[in-house]
Parts: sequence; structure tokens; C-alpha cells
Amino acid sequence: MVRKKEPPAKRFDLDGADVAVIGLGASGRAAARLALAKGGKVYVSDLHADAQTTDGGAELRALGADVEWGGHDIERVAGSDLVVVSPGIPTGAPVLRALTDRGLGWISEPELAVRYFSGQLIAVTGTNGKTTTSVLLQHLMASAGRSVSLGGNVGGGLAPAASDLVLDETPAEWWILELSSFQLGAIDTLRPDIGIVTNLSPDHLDYYDSVQAYYADKARLFLNADDHVGWVLPAGDDAVERLAGDAPGHRFYFCHEPDPGSQAFVRDSTLTLSVDGVEEALVRVDELPLLGRHNHVNALTAALAARLAGVDARELGVGLRSAEPLPHRMAPVADVDGVLWVNDSKATNVAATVSALQSLERPVVLLLGGKDKDEEYAPLRSALASVRAAVVYGAAGPRMARELDGVVPMIRVDGTFADAVDAGRAACEPGDILLLSPACSSFDMFSNYEERGRRFAELAESGP
Repeated sequence: MVRKKEPPAKRFDLDGADVAVIGLGASGRAAARLALAKGGKVYVSDLHADAQTTDGGAELRALGADVEWGGHDIERVAGSDLVVVSPGIPTGAPVLRALTDRGLGWISEPELAVRYFSGQLIAVTGTNGKTTTSVLLQHLMASAGRSVSLGGNVGGGLAPAASDLVLDETPAEWWILELSSFQLGAIDTLRPDIGIVTNLSPDHLDYYDSVQAYYADKARLFLNADDHVGWVLPAGDDAVERLAGDAPGHRFYFCHEPDPGSQAFVRDSTLTLSVDGVEEALVRVDELPLLGRHNHVNALTAALAARLAGVDARELGVGLRSAEPLPHRMAPVADVDGVLWVNDSKATNVAATVSALQSLERPVVLLLGGKDKDEEYAPLRSALASVRAAVVYGAAGPRMARELDGVVPMIRVDGTFADAVDAGRAACEPGDILLLSPACSSFDMFSNYEERGRRFAELAESGP
């Protein structure tokens, strides 16, 4: 299935080319460093001029880039040979509207990076579970002795941007790139050897005009597909099947319960593969160091992709037993007076919280709230039916309390995050799980979900 790739084409040579990079976040800085290393004349701009942005710009200026804070020189951007746009900049932003009005396009940072990579590419996207699957896949391949690097939209300091991988002194034979919808929306030539879609549900509706627009960007993963690509997809997910459409390639499916059309599933409490028609037992679920039913599925997804990349079942079993939970993703952080505190701060959308609740068997007191992302909360209603109590807090608290009223005992907290955690602590009984799985972003109270998760862990340690 794995193709022999040709070296990157000469048309990607940036020597002496004018390159504009929009955005001074981690992805933009990585793209600028790569373009400079390839001989480009680089202009970088950002609307912001905060400390982090100015520090990043100063680093690039020292490397030879021309950096502008507080705005964009539209004419200079439009006159560039190549424009690279950081993820998260809306297509309706004035600088991008100006390019569109001129009939000009742009690419994302991972698209720039893969133009200089001639190894084998595994691309991972989806709404939830991307990072857990990506990191676990890298662990499975590395522990089996494969030459592999992880990058892309992983975040949390767990892996670099894709462009930084190009600059490694010893390039890996395999890349695993986690790709967000924002990054996929601006690809051109990117084509995976193995492509993974973990699942699909509405998200980022505070950024996209519609869920269809969000799905359309995800669908670009299949843009350059050919018959050699191996697709790893969730069984029975109609939304993902519509996303893939009639894209060429070989399809392999994962699910939790055994299914005749699936190649990865749980049988008799054991993670199992059946890629060549012969079932291979990998590891019992009680040996997997990851909490929750949905992490069984993430492990199956990663194991199936690694199997397609040539890792055998014995090696996969060893790797799965030595896996470690990721921070802020169903990570146990403390056991206090018989109550298990679980940090799932990365659950920034409704589907992630539903998945977390469905994966647990102990009684749960749920911390729910944050910044509203304009999602429907109705899918939470059935998942909340088994919850002992829900503490709603933050900017989304009033709407959540209103729309979820009557489903579960509701504790409304109008104060700080610590106040909400204290209310959750008080509602717990021995044997319960106090679960931070907010279904919202963190930006009403925190700079990111990592900071929110760290604060939750600190409150567990400090006591009431």
C-alpha cells in the first residue's frame, strides 16, 4: 500500500522568492523559519502586538525576516510569490478578503511543510480524539522501532508545527500530522499515505458560518487521494462516509463492538484487529492505561493505522500496554476522599463531553461551562441522565442552565472557576468521579484549555 515517493518538485524552490506569512503564532513562526531556511525573502505580519507576538517576531527578525506588528501591508502580501496563512484566521478577515478580491490564494503551514517531505505521511483529522490518536500512534510506531516524527496541530507542547519537522537534521521516514479544519482548508498538494478521520460532529461554529462549511474544510483531506491511500474511518458514521464521498483508496474501519465490515474492534474485552481476515488479539481493555470507552476506540484507531504502516500485532500489544494518558484528556489527577478527579478540559465541544460521559461507569458530578461556541446543547440531555449532578458556570452557564433544566440536578454557579469546583466537590459522594468536561472553550476565564485543566488539578491538591 505504501508508495515510493519522488523527491519534492523543483517548483517548490523558494530560493529568492517573496514569501508572506500571515500570523505570528507557533504555526506562522514555523512557516517563516522554514521559508527563510529555503532561501525565501520573508515578510511576516500580525494584527496583534502583545508580548508573545513581539517576542516571536523578534526571533524571526533576527533570522532575517521583515516583521510587522499591528497590521498587514496588503499590497506587499498580494505581491508575494507565496502566501502562508496561520490557522484560525477567518477567511472573512480583511487581509484574506483583499487576496480573494484580487483572485489570489494562500496555503496553510502544513501544506508548505509537506512540499519538502518525501517520506510517508499519516494525516489525522476529525472533531474529537485527534491528539490522543496521533500521540498514541507515534508511540506505537516508535516503540516498534520505526523512524517516525509527530507534528501539526497537536498543541500543548506535545509536538512541533509541521514546518519544524522539515528542519530536523535527521528526517524521519514517517510523519504523523494532526490537521485541523483550519489547516486543511488551505491545502493544495497534501496527500496522505494513510489518512485517519476519528469522528465528525459540529464544532467551531463561532468561527464557521455553518456546520457544512466546517465539514467542507475537513473533506479536503480527500482532495488529492489516489488508489494507494489507506483510509482509517469510523464504522457506521454516515457523516464521515459523506465526507469521504467517492475518494479513491482502500478503506479500513474501526468500531467498539465487533462488526462484519470492520477491521478493528473490541471482542471479549480485548482490542482486536482483523486486517487480512485473521483476527489478532492485541491487549485486554483492563490492561490499557487509558480511561474510558472512547479511549478504547482511540487505541483501536491508532493500532489499525500502525498495522497498515507495518507494525505487527505483538509490537502493538507491547506499545499499547506502555501508553500513557495525555494531559487534559480524561486524565485522572487525584483521588480525594474516595472521589476520583478527572481532567477532561480538552472537551471543548458537546460531542467530546457526551463521549466522556458515555465512557464512564461510576457516578459522575460534571463541571460544565465556559465560553459558548454556539453549539446546540440538546445532545447533552440523554448523556446527562445518568449524572448525579451538573455544575454549570462561566459565560455559557445561564444558557446551559436554561436549556438543560429538568434533565439532571443542576447547580448554577455565578462566581469563579474555583467556586464551581468547590460546588462540584460538595456534591460528590465517595466512589464518584468529579469530571471537568466543560463542552465549551475556556476563553471566558482562561487563556486556553491547558490553563483551565492545570487549575482544576491545583484545586484537587489544595483541598476545600
